Amino acid sequence: MLKHYETVFIMTPVLSEEQAKETVSKYKKMLTDNGCKIVTEKAWGLRKLQYPIQKKTTGFYYMFEFKAPSTFVGELEVAYKRDEHLLRFLTVALDKHAIAYSEKSRNKAKAVATA
Repeated sequence: MLKHYETVFIMTPVLSEEQAKETVSKYKKMLTDNGCKIVTEKAWGLRKLQYPIQKKTTGFYYMFEFKAPSTFVGELEVAYKRDEHLLRFLTVALDKHAIAYSEKSRNKAKAVATA
């Protein structure tokens, strides 16, 4: 059975746009190759960090919401830890309330985009 997850990672700001796209596509491919279904993905762009991480004060944020087997999350996080392009990451399992909120937000964004 597939569980619903959300993962956010922060890429180092010294990456070129090409390197950032390659990093995102690498993780997207990893998700799809392991039988995960990507529900949504968002590039949040360059944002200021609350506190410096590895002497960096900004980072590129990216979010995936996906459905995956529970055993896959461990593999994903090991890949995150080995990637020198990432400053931080967080993966959480979504409960039914978080899933409903996420769907509501997506539908609201679609309505605003079409209006």
